This record gives sequence, structure tokens and C-alpha cells, in this order.
Amino acid sequence: MAIPHYLQFKDLSRADIEYVFERARVIKDRFKRYEAYHPLADRTLVMIFEKASTRTRLSFEAGMHQLGGAAIYLNTRDSQLGRGEPVEDAAQVISRMCDLVMIRTFEQEVVERFAAHSRVPVINGLTNEYHPCQILADIFTFIEHRGDIQGRTVAWIGDSNNMCNTWLQAAEVLDFNVHVSTPPGYEVEPERAGLYGTSHFESFADPLQACQGAHLVTTDVWTSMGFEAENEARAQAFADWCVDAEMMAAADPQAVFMHCLPAHRGEEVTAAVIDGPQSVVWDEAENRLHVQKALMEFLVLGRIA
Repeated sequence: MAIPHYLQFKDLSRADIEYVFERARVIKDRFKRYEAYHPLADRTLVMIFEKASTRTRLSFEAGMHQLGGAAIYLNTRDSQLGRGEPVEDAAQVISRMCDLVMIRTFEQEVVERFAAHSRVPVINGLTNEYHPCQILADIFTFIEHRGDIQGRTVAWIGDSNNMCNTWLQAAEVLDFNVHVSTPPGYEVEPERAGLYGTSHFESFADPLQACQGAHLVTTDVWTSMGFEAENEARAQAFADWCVDAEMMAAADPQAVFMHCLPAHRGEEVTAAVIDGPQSVVWDEAENRLHVQKALMEFLVLGRIA
């Protein structure tokens, strides 16, 4: 049987995603009621980090423990991967000693090569190209607050980065629309985003126009990890792409605001928005835990309900 991996959002079908969301609801409810649930007892998750992260490490490590398993942290600087061992060799060895691997790195090619030689499921914890676990959590959060996302409109304001790419993939799979507004020179590259087509997104030069009627307004930092040398140029280019009260007022009256965090108040979003009544960023952050637990359960055990 083919080993299931989650390397891009489109690796899961709509039916699979809906199943993961239903399991996330059940698992979250058990968590809130302090009810032990250990379907992955005696299973081991290996977490490989080339890019550091607070939320990714905590959500995966705590999540695996809460499912009854164990989580092992590996930093490429402290392993043979950081000393030139081929990714293919590392995958052969690591996957013989665990049940699941999560990788957070720079190039998507790395997780693709690792998965091709792995005996166990591999999860993309973030690459330069995609951030599928975050978008799973974001959509789950939207559904909790506003119901089905099908047919709705998401406004993406800022850089056409890994988050933007993954929102565009998700729109294709789950049948919603994305309005993208980026500064000149930072536009969406459909091939890099891995899109099936272009029918579910529209580009806007004016971020305020992109927010018109949107049901969800979201953004990210102007400079993603690994692009710090561009800080000054990006600060100038993105100055008008700060999500503020005017943009939220242009959106649907019931619109919510999301940010994957960490956030820079006064840059990509104002404090009034991220700390305001339409913001659901803290629920969004927590839901990484619950959705990833459901994802890990699904990849290791398949459908159990």
C-alpha cells in the first residue's frame, strides 16, 4: 500500500480533510474535558527542524504526547543531516526507527526527497513553498466560528509566500475563493503555488478592494524566515499592505481576522485589528494542536470512525 504523506494541502482529498476536521472536533472536545485519549500509544514521532519554531514544535510535541506517543526533536545542526548526510540516507534510517516524521525546513524538495525514501508517513511542518498544517488549522478555526467555508471569500493581504500558496491550493480543494493583494513584484506565481487552475483566486492591486465583502481577512509577516536580507526593501514595498480597521470595515460585517503568528503590530497588521473583536488568532494558534493530532491519527491509523 502507498504510504500516506502530507507535504502539500492538495495531498489530502476533500473527503479526507472533512474527516480530519471531524476527528479534530472530537479530539478537541476530549482535550477540553480532560479525557485521556491515547490511540498512538507506543508510537514515535520524529520532528526534524532546520527552521526553528515555537508553535510548530509545541503543537506537534504536546500533541503526540497527548495521543499517548513520544516525540523526539532533532535539529539539523545537531545531526548528520547538518553534516552533509544525503536526505535519502537519513530517511531510510530515521523511518526505520519511528512511526511518523515531521519536517520543518527551507526547500520543498527536501521533504519530497525524504518522503520518497521513507517507510512511514511524512508531514510538512513548513517549507518556503507551503505551510499545509497551518492552513488546516485556519480553515478548521473558520468553520468553528462561521460554518462551512465553501463558497466564501478569503482576502490574503501581503506577500505571496508559503501561506498564500497554501490558501490557493486549499481554495481549489474545498471550493472557496481567495482575493490576493500583494505589492508590485511580489505577485502570485501559479506554478510555484502548485495550483490546478486559476478559477478560485483573483488578484487585486488595491488591498482595500481585495477585502471588499471578504468573510476572512488574513496576512503574515512581510519577511519570511530565510529572507531577512530583504527586510528594508520589503518594509518600503509593503507599507500600504498593513491590515487596518478600514480594511476590516470593507469586509463582510461578520468577517474574522487571522494571522499565523508571530505578528509585528504596526507592520502587517495594526494592534487594533489583531487585538480587536474580529480577531480569532488565539483560537487559530490553539487549533494547530487539535488539527495536527487528528492529522497524525489519520496518517498512522487511517479512518477509525
